[in-house]
Amino acid sequence: MDVNSIREDFPTLRGDNVPAYLDNACVTLKPDCVINSINDYYTKYPGCGGRSVHRYGTAVSKGVADSRRSIASFLNASSVNEVVFTKNATQSINQIAHGMKWSKGDVVLTTDREHNSNLVPWLQLEQEQGIDHRVVASNEDNTFDLEAFEEVCSEVGDKLKLVSMSHVGNLDGVSTPIKEIAKISHDHGALIAVDGAQSLPHMNVDVQDLDIDFIAFSIHKMCGPSGMGGLWGRFDLLDDLRTIQSGGQTVVTTHYDSLQWAKPPARFEGGLGNFSGMIAAGVAIEYLAKQDMDAVHQHEIKLNKIMTAGVKDLNGIEIIGPEDARLRGGICSLLMHDLPAHDMAILLDEAANVMVRSGQHCVHSWFNAKGHVNGSLRASAYMYNTEEEAKLFSDTLEEIVNAFS
Repeated sequence: MDVNSIREDFPTLRGDNVPAYLDNACVTLKPDCVINSINDYYTKYPGCGGRSVHRYGTAVSKGVADSRRSIASFLNASSVNEVVFTKNATQSINQIAHGMKWSKGDVVLTTDREHNSNLVPWLQLEQEQGIDHRVVASNEDNTFDLEAFEEVCSEVGDKLKLVSMSHVGNLDGVSTPIKEIAKISHDHGALIAVDGAQSLPHMNVDVQDLDIDFIAFSIHKMCGPSGMGGLWGRFDLLDDLRTIQSGGQTVVTTHYDSLQWAKPPARFEGGLGNFSGMIAAGVAIEYLAKQDMDAVHQHEIKLNKIMTAGVKDLNGIEIIGPEDARLRGGICSLLMHDLPAHDMAILLDEAANVMVRSGQHCVHSWFNAKGHVNGSLRASAYMYNTEEEAKLFSDTLEEIVNAFS
């Protein structure tokens, strides 16, 4: 993989005083092609897709259709109509949660390392509709405990309705064996929904091979624009979902006392869409599709090995998850036992132009359960990061930690 060539595609990585941007698990940088596509919409055809038939509207409709087709191909979806545009993975998971039909006592299983986006909707349904949300505990090193999962599934029996789990944890970069989880879930008569926010940008994800039912993702973590995400689901399952955003375009027609719902994906895309974002999302996916995603994943692991080697023995620092970087992808998340994580992040930025994330990363439940009130420092690499940047992060953090000791 030619990292230097890739870096040339990103305006924030050209010129002087270029930052070592290691906050990619939050949001990735944008290449020229994505930025240009947004500018093209507003300057060349700023119309309304799916409604107006003049040339502006037609250009937008075609651009959105092309984008949906690119995403469907990237996921290996059976149909373009299985791809729904959303604002982010959070909205996608909420569409699943609040779109399904629930009975009191229905069981939803998640892990103990879920982002709030894959925890809060289930807690809300537990409070409001009486579903039974249960948590599958991870192993001590945060890896998935498949045996414990199977035990819970057997214990729950026919009450198990949905398994909803992150493919890769944003807390620690640890992957879950989704293909095996999907088989067990289906064997117990349950559906499986996947939070793919941290997997789709970094590895090959084939929804047919995984045999999953839904996957939520965030385009802003995939070199695409902010405020854009997506939901893929098997068409028959999408067609059975209630929309959480009803209104214009979600129906075929209405009368004063009745309506006829549109088929997916239109049923879930009510109101005037973020057309520039939809079109740019497709451009971002096409950019990723040109990369060797296996090579991207291996490159991130190589960078994580450098970061891990430099920080694993620092006083008061503990790596979240397995020490082996191969099991954490591009994420190196560190518990700061006696040091303020936010201050560490500020010092890294000011002292060495290194940008990382600090805090609890929307996984408050895990930090609260473990009693780690200081949160963590998270460095997350991507395809455009270099070995020098990884080394700069670990060397600078070592200097800062030693200065505080």
